Amino acid sequence: MAALITENFRFLSLFFKSKDVMIFNGLVALGTVGSQELFSVVAFHCPCSPARNYIYGLAAIGVPALALFLIGVIWNNHTWNLVAECHKRGAKNFSAAATFLLFGSIIGRAAVAPVTWSVISLLRGEAYVCALSEFVDPASLDKFPSRYGPETLARFPCKDIPGNLTSFKEEVIRRLRYESQLFGWLLIGVIAVLVFLTKCLKHCCSPLGYRQEGYWSQYRSSEAKLFERTAEVHSKILAANNVKQFFGFVALNKEEKELVEEFPVEGVQPSPQWNAITGVYIYRENKGFPLYSRLHKWAKGVEGNGPGPDGQEMVFLAT
Repeated sequence: MAALITENFRFLSLFFKSKDVMIFNGLVALGTVGSQELFSVVAFHCPCSPARNYIYGLAAIGVPALALFLIGVIWNNHTWNLVAECHKRGAKNFSAAATFLLFGSIIGRAAVAPVTWSVISLLRGEAYVCALSEFVDPASLDKFPSRYGPETLARFPCKDIPGNLTSFKEEVIRRLRYESQLFGWLLIGVIAVLVFLTKCLKHCCSPLGYRQEGYWSQYRSSEAKLFERTAEVHSKILAANNVKQFFGFVALNKEEKELVEEFPVEGVQPSPQWNAITGVYIYRENKGFPLYSRLHKWAKGVEGNGPGPDGQEMVFLAT
């Protein structure tokens, strides 16, 4: 049981695996803050109407957060690696807990922007005040005129209120902003604790040493950059050869001519090769030697995704 728990917790290393990930998450958060400020200035206008306030306030926080979350899921490469893995090989290589944590890793990355949006919205307090002003109990306000009800309280976020209620308006807004900011700071605290615990679990459960883990991160980054650059050159040369075959010539600039002459392309990679290097990668060792990616595994001629008699597989996913 302990071994199973340790194996599944190793999946938590998906979070904050490298400094590049943390920098990217920081940039996403900063971009979200800027977007939220622009939204508050340009687009946020409380309707100041009973029932509508609550819906509008929640929508101002929830709908952009949902949109940002979906965008984060779509932009995450792990989403499509997981889709490719399920489509080509199924999820038979993962336990239920491992599959859950795989989804958790994708959700965790995608949650950076919506959580930032929600925190900034709560700290500003405008949407919260708009949503809940009509639900303030008039009895909690000292000497509040009894002839005024929720309809009047719903107008407190706006300027159109009776003059004798100005002091009550300030009290209600101050109270609701206090609650909103309190929830915002609590959310920040909860997220900070979760990040801290995740990093602790990651370092405790990682099967790799610190230096090897850093090397793996550098390898993945280098492989991705070189693969993308080489794929761009390969596709350009292949396209040039096909265009030349069709027209009898191809119009290339000097740099492109040098590429065609320096890197002759005679064919394309078959689909099985593309399938072999696509999908979720589980860190494994073959006869004691690490295999750092699907491309690395393919280059070494190692087949299959499960542990074999000559290999040791560790449930520790690359980010």
